[in-house]
Amino acid sequence: MTITTEERDPKLNGPLAGVRVIEMGQLLAGPFTTSRLADFGAEVIKVETPGKGDPMREWGYHRWEGKCLWWSTLARNKKSITANLRDERGQDLVKKLVTEADVLSENFKPGTLEKWGLGPDELHKINPSLIISRISGYGQTGPYAERPGFASVGEALGGMRYINGFPNQPPPRTGLSLGDTLTGMFAAQGILMALYWRDAMGGGKGQVIDTSIAESCLSMMESALPEYDKLGVIREPSGTGLANVSPSNLFPTSDGKYVIIAANIDAMFRRLCEAMEKPEWIKDPRFVDHKARGANADLLDGLIGEWTATMTAADLTEHLDKNGVVVGPIYTIADVAADPHFKARNMIRREKDDFFGEIAVPGIVPIFSETEGDIGWLGSPTPGSHNEEVYNGVLGISADELAELAKDGII
Repeated sequence: MTITTEERDPKLNGPLAGVRVIEMGQLLAGPFTTSRLADFGAEVIKVETPGKGDPMREWGYHRWEGKCLWWSTLARNKKSITANLRDERGQDLVKKLVTEADVLSENFKPGTLEKWGLGPDELHKINPSLIISRISGYGQTGPYAERPGFASVGEALGGMRYINGFPNQPPPRTGLSLGDTLTGMFAAQGILMALYWRDAMGGGKGQVIDTSIAESCLSMMESALPEYDKLGVIREPSGTGLANVSPSNLFPTSDGKYVIIAANIDAMFRRLCEAMEKPEWIKDPRFVDHKARGANADLLDGLIGEWTATMTAADLTEHLDKNGVVVGPIYTIADVAADPHFKARNMIRREKDDFFGEIAVPGIVPIFSETEGDIGWLGSPTPGSHNEEVYNGVLGISADELAELAKDGII
């Protein structure tokens, strides 16, 4: 179903140019999935509720002239159409689009697509090559499948929330919807693998990708599960550092800031000792190897902190960097925006938008040597901005039919 070179939108560039994706769903996990694809040239057609659109259009506290800023990154390079999925005519529009698509991505509560007559069994009758990505809190099967689920609960159930923060304190959340974005990345990986298998080995056969927020968080838990299974060890929160790993922590500076120093492997620790003019620490039994340093982490971190507190954050960072020690300041977003390295790698993109004018948005990750992605536009201004382009240009629906569908609230 991949579209031809002539059919591709010239504003969409990258290794996925020619892949057509239908995005159904809202909020963050599902839309973040397709944003990974849109950045690299996939034609993402986002289906929104007529009139209302995705709640992410109005998400977040901060506004610029009354308009949400989040949308400019989450919906960039996506085409917005509207369809009332609770009406048979709206469902029929999606079915017609599916015949022209490679991927359908959704993050509704399990069973919702089936209720609308748009479940995988029905969609694969229409297009056997279709890849269907399904995101939910707990997956499409299992005893929790029908529960509604958000990132915060998935992070908690998957074990991530418990190990965050400080011992004997309530575990805080990260100031991001980390569970959603992690899940979106896993789902995007799944889509790419399914596309490869379909076209290289699967004889053109599509499949369903079932990605759970809770399971995505669980998969990030490193060695916590085997450590518990074989040793009965429950990993606990460890504050600003990692338990039994030193030095790998934040350290104070003379100007009231903190820097991260990560010198826990032997070679890196030797460089730190030389930078601190403490060569005797290299053979000190308390610090001689990774295990010894971990057992004496509080002592070692305290000694290093006394030294770092004699320098400003900038001077300390420069000194350790010259000595080959892994070091970095703790940036605010203002620091990120001003950093010359991010600017040099085009990670602080300044794009023009009809509403916002010139605005900074994150660059495209990763960077490709031959087929880099690009930003064509920063999200559709209103739900259904691309109705005519998609419904008429792709499906051939006449202007009169579109006007009637709009009058009836179907689009």
